Amino acid sequence: MEIERKFLITSPEQLPFDPKEFPSRQIEQGYLCTSPVVRIRRDNDDYFLTYKSKGLMVREEYNLPLTAEAYAHLRAKADGRIITKTRYVIPLENGLTLELDIFHGDLAPLILAEIEFPDEQSARAYQPPRWLGEDVTFSTEYHNSTLSKI
Repeated sequence: MEIERKFLITSPEQLPFDPKEFPSRQIEQGYLCTSPVVRIRRDNDDYFLTYKSKGLMVREEYNLPLTAEAYAHLRAKADGRIITKTRYVIPLENGLTLELDIFHGDLAPLILAEIEFPDEQSARAYQPPRWLGEDVTFSTEYHNSTLSKI
């Protein structure tokens, strides 16, 4: 189960830190289907096939490992755009982690921040700092599956 809230960062200047001071990963992903969501992802040198159920803040997610060859084969079959982004992993208080995605290519300069929670109650109770910007958790406009559509 994935329980997360998502925020729109309008400018890197609104962040109270330099993302480059934190660990990062290079991510490339494409969508074989957007309803239901079936995604392939290269995360540095790891490859996955992911299924996500319907939902906004809470949804089921299943990740299966792929080989580089299987990823390349499926990548050629992806619909829409291939999304590329750098994901920075920033620790927050109370054991939470912020995943900051800075998009590349034709989605630049889009920046989204996601925070995963252990349960729905924690997610709903979370009071984000002002610098996180607009809460877009309940907008499908900022789902990567939507962004993949050209």
